[in-house]
Amino acid sequence: MNEEEIRKLIQEGESESLEIKTSLSDWKSIVETISAFANSKGGILIIGVKNNGEIRGIKVGKDSIESLTNRIIQNTDPKIYPSVEVARVDRKEIIVLTVKDTGNKPYLAFGKAFKRAGKSTHQMSRDEYERMILEKHKEELRFDNRISKESCWKDIDEEKVRWFLREGSRQRGLDIPEDIPVGEALMRLQLLQDRNLTNAAVLLFGKCPQKFFIQSEVKCVRFRGNDVTEPMVDMKIIGNDIISQVKEVEKFIFDHISLSSWIEGRQIQRQEKWEYPPMAIREALSNALAHRDYKSPSKVQVRIFDDRMEFWNPGMLPEPLTLEDLKRKHKSIPRNPLIARQFFWIRYVEEVGSGTNKMVKWCADWGLPEPDFDHITGDFVVTLWKSKLTDEYLDSLGLNNRQKKAIAYLMEHKKITKKEYMNLTNISKTPAFKDINGLLGKKVIVRKGSGRSAYYILQESVSKRPKRDQKKTE
Repeated sequence: MNEEEIRKLIQEGESESLEIKTSLSDWKSIVETISAFANSKGGILIIGVKNNGEIRGIKVGKDSIESLTNRIIQNTDPKIYPSVEVARVDRKEIIVLTVKDTGNKPYLAFGKAFKRAGKSTHQMSRDEYERMILEKHKEELRFDNRISKESCWKDIDEEKVRWFLREGSRQRGLDIPEDIPVGEALMRLQLLQDRNLTNAAVLLFGKCPQKFFIQSEVKCVRFRGNDVTEPMVDMKIIGNDIISQVKEVEKFIFDHISLSSWIEGRQIQRQEKWEYPPMAIREALSNALAHRDYKSPSKVQVRIFDDRMEFWNPGMLPEPLTLEDLKRKHKSIPRNPLIARQFFWIRYVEEVGSGTNKMVKWCADWGLPEPDFDHITGDFVVTLWKSKLTDEYLDSLGLNNRQKKAIAYLMEHKKITKKEYMNLTNISKTPAFKDINGLLGKKVIVRKGSGRSAYYILQESVSKRPKRDQKKTE
């Protein structure tokens, strides 16, 4: 580092990555700061400069550098080996220590962990230290990439692997020949550890994964009514590999939701529409299977009620994701990256963190309320809501045909102005005003904007609807 670069650093002043010391006398503080830099993104420590930026210089003796280096090495664990440079600024000698960002965190100084906070070095709290330990070992702690010690090659279904290679090639251009040996295919899919099967390999392609992971079943229940206390119409426990589970659970779902059909004007073909958007169902289900906490003994649950459908996924969102993040731009943080990657190849999930955003859009396009995302009793729960604006409900409100027609328009177009209402219903301003006020009074629609820019949207598209229970059934 040349004199100009050092001057620039000193002028910028102390920060999370720069510390200035006057002398070598406070060597314990120097060692602590070096460890704090190592625990963050690295940093530079300059010795021989006052806090005000004045170059004081230090006397660098024959053994000064060796003594300082030994003190750093002897009092850090793992050992830290900073780059040590003696430089001259204003004809005075200073010492510049550079610590690089490494992946072997946390580092201890004198048996304690330190961190950098602004311009200062502080001892880490116990929670911070334990979180860094977990981060360090997260790869070896991950469930999906662990060796499945009880399984062997005969537990893998070769036909399932062949189907996956064909489907991955068709959907995403997966470049693994269908006819290569199964072992090589799994190796190229990164589903082996030292030529041993991983848990992910067994869950994805096992003949009977529940032989090893009983928690990998899916419990599907159709309740009569809107609460878990209501009678069960149907209940099924679905096993098999988790790829097959997607199709089998979907079959259960579509057996228990309605499909409406109609003939539109001037069209010969019949139009059909499920109560919920199938793509949102697939996304919620695939996410539950790919991102669940497989260390939990709980099963994934799919619960179908008269007014909604719930997907219960064991495990909370991985940090730093929050529930609020799911309806805005966010990155993908898969709990089981190996499983998520294979689901990506066959278009069961997306890898860019857009799945929940798409679910919101698909439901809105379907004329349904936004889905709910919740943490309940240690589970991540996705709720898809039916529209409450059924013919029976609208009749109970005493709405006229014009108002019902406007609601149908809103379910398709999302908003309507007063002028559009008048054109749609072919009425004048006064009765249109009365109709709209009636819908506002019954809380079917809400007004947005003011004056000439005012428009109306459905109330249920902006209101979070209350859950009817917060309990998990086993």
